Amino acid sequence: MRIGAKVRGAGLALAALVGLGLVAAGPATASDVDRYLDLPLVNRDAAQSPGGVNPELPYDHAELGRLLDQARAEGVAPTRYAALLYQYWLVDATGKAGIDLASWNPRAGVQANRDNLIKSYRYYENLQLDHRELQWAGMGGQVGADFGGGLVDFELMGSVYDLPGIADAAHAVLGAVQQAAGPQAVELLPEGLKALALAAPQIAPEDLHWILGMILVMQKNIFSDLMPMHDAYVTGGLPALAEFQDAGLFGADIMTAWRDVASGDHDRIAAGNGTLLRREQQWAIGDQWDQVRNYKGPVGEAITYLSGAVGSPSVAGVVPPREFRPVRIPFTGADGRAMELTMPLPDWNWSVLDARWDYITTELLPKYKWQVENNWPALEATLRTPYEVQLESHRPLLNIPQLLTSAVQELKITPAGQEN
Repeated sequence: MRIGAKVRGAGLALAALVGLGLVAAGPATASDVDRYLDLPLVNRDAAQSPGGVNPELPYDHAELGRLLDQARAEGVAPTRYAALLYQYWLVDATGKAGIDLASWNPRAGVQANRDNLIKSYRYYENLQLDHRELQWAGMGGQVGADFGGGLVDFELMGSVYDLPGIADAAHAVLGAVQQAAGPQAVELLPEGLKALALAAPQIAPEDLHWILGMILVMQKNIFSDLMPMHDAYVTGGLPALAEFQDAGLFGADIMTAWRDVASGDHDRIAAGNGTLLRREQQWAIGDQWDQVRNYKGPVGEAITYLSGAVGSPSVAGVVPPREFRPVRIPFTGADGRAMELTMPLPDWNWSVLDARWDYITTELLPKYKWQVENNWPALEATLRTPYEVQLESHRPLLNIPQLLTSAVQELKITPAGQEN
């Protein structure tokens, strides 16, 4: 949620002239802009309420721009008009995406937000198609289809899906591990898998509704933070982003990242996009993932574990999370030999930042970079696929019992140190 400079008419050049008093400001009066100075960003976290960053701010794009021009012309410090600046670029970005910001309410549920999901990620992918250096946007758009399809399934789980069936399948996994390697091996299984066996029968529709709401809050938080920056970049370039920094909406690290993105150097572009991705995962949604994982003890642990266990990212060449760090449990066989049990389920939880970041930097970032630099025609074809098709082609959660059953069937016992 950082916004940039107001670019209208002749863009930043005009804004600079207004600031110098060489071009007359619009019809706004001093009292017009004064009421919007020093406003707190009370809705920067979309968990607070629908709409923009402060309920006092208007949603009219032209009005916001006129007020910004006046603030600049009067020499107001950017830190004082930060909320106004932020709202301007957020309104601009949502308008270009076709989203009504004033009514955007993540807590309304998946079906109510389905169009917003599609429009958000379509906007991301269009930015990548038009600007080869905007790799965060392209990757976010592709992964968004996996994310959105999973959300649709989660909502179905709350109404028509047999959650006890998941518990039965999870218990079958635990039983198979105990039979193969003993009860001590069960204790070494991922906490999320054990929680799944314990909590699945307890999960109520209202639990899924709360968790879905939090995940949709994350989706809006990511858009609201990163898209105003991207919009400012493609509209006004680095000078527009410098106003974000001047207003205190982000720090020197993000400004450096954008300079890297704009550099034309492949490695710097990748590094800059990586910094933006780290901001997304840590700053924009890190706390929300922790809240979801800690929700009602084993309930949140189980559902966040599932979110990684069933996922299969769309980025070419990226292995699913369940194959990235699969379950590997050492134990001593009946004959005293050191043995190892392996199973195609993740030994980590997607909601834990360090584990998620390890996967992102090992799999998603380098493989998406390779696609952009070496296989653009194939990537372009994927990005041009209608987003409704992309969303509906990723519906992983309805296969959870089959996935767990398959894990039992693929459980392996080998001598320790032997390649599987």
